[in-house]
Amino acid sequence: MSERKIPVMIPMLGEEEAAAAADAVRSGWVAQGPRVARFEQEFAAIVGAAQGVAVSSCTTALHLALVAAGVGPGDEVVVPSLSFIATANAVRYVGATPVFADVDLATGNLTVETVDAVRTPRTRAVIAVHQGGVPFDTEALRKAAAGWDVVLVEDAACAAGSVAYGRPAGAGAALAAWSFHPRKVITTGEGGMLTLDDADQAVRLRRLREHGMNVSAADRHASSQPVLEAYLETAYNYRMTDIQAAVGLVQLGRLEGLVAQRRSLAARYHELLSGLDGLLPVRDPAYGTTNYQSFWVLLDGFPVGRDEVLAELATRGVSARRGIMAAHLEPAYAGVTTGPLPVTERITRESLILPLHHKVTEDDQEYIVGILRELAAR
Repeated sequence: MSERKIPVMIPMLGEEEAAAAADAVRSGWVAQGPRVARFEQEFAAIVGAAQGVAVSSCTTALHLALVAAGVGPGDEVVVPSLSFIATANAVRYVGATPVFADVDLATGNLTVETVDAVRTPRTRAVIAVHQGGVPFDTEALRKAAAGWDVVLVEDAACAAGSVAYGRPAGAGAALAAWSFHPRKVITTGEGGMLTLDDADQAVRLRRLREHGMNVSAADRHASSQPVLEAYLETAYNYRMTDIQAAVGLVQLGRLEGLVAQRRSLAARYHELLSGLDGLLPVRDPAYGTTNYQSFWVLLDGFPVGRDEVLAELATRGVSARRGIMAAHLEPAYAGVTTGPLPVTERITRESLILPLHHKVTEDDQEYIVGILRELAAR
């Protein structure tokens, strides 16, 4: 085993985040409160939305989006199988049926054609993912969803800092769900956000994340008079804490620089991989730019199989990962009827994710690509 260790991802966290979290603790307000409200406003502004609703994870954001859209038993929701399993699970949370659609080979994303191929009269919604930070074709899918009279929920878990048609990836979305997991470009540890433009719907979403109360806990505590809250509907505890939001506010200030650095590192990978047959690295789509939350490569006639490549990299201290999972191949979805998903199955079988984060050096990249070149020569 090599003494060299190159992790696949390291979150960018420093003293500013530690100080902000400590300030939240010292304030005595550690649950959902003023820092969450500020984080919602500032994040929404950055991604081009009128409203932000902070929640405990992107998974809970997806769940609330479907609840708000009125999706339930008897409905179908078209989703990519090529996504983290939470995308499909959220559909099951509301009692609806996930229907798996195939994706585009270059972007890993749903297209109008792949959705239309599996859409039925029971289709109530589509969850489209900006996969690995690569934006899907927002103009095409939003127009198609409106024509089909279905709700388009955007799973933007990985997309903070990505751009589609000159705007932030989630700008103009009816409902977009975001993640702040440590694998993402910016993080709050765990945590998520819903962004949207509909103020009335945002009011309900804030109620849904807090047990259905008509007055938030923060507003009750801020009142000089007793407030008797009412519980308007059966709901959930999906709140973010002020400690998390304090970290998130610092992270927002880093976002632009982190994306620029990741794009620079990705450009270096492209340069080093040029001329190496058998590997297709992820690239910007024609209509936008990716934040390179993940830098994946697809094996395309490479002489060594994906798992062997991963094993060799691991032996030499490089922590790469398999490519994006396919939910329909997991035991949780065994027995679910699907149509053919050839592109999904190829990507999940023949792709891998290379290290890309703020501590990756040019020397690290040369070392990693050097291993790939050795394997290509076998």
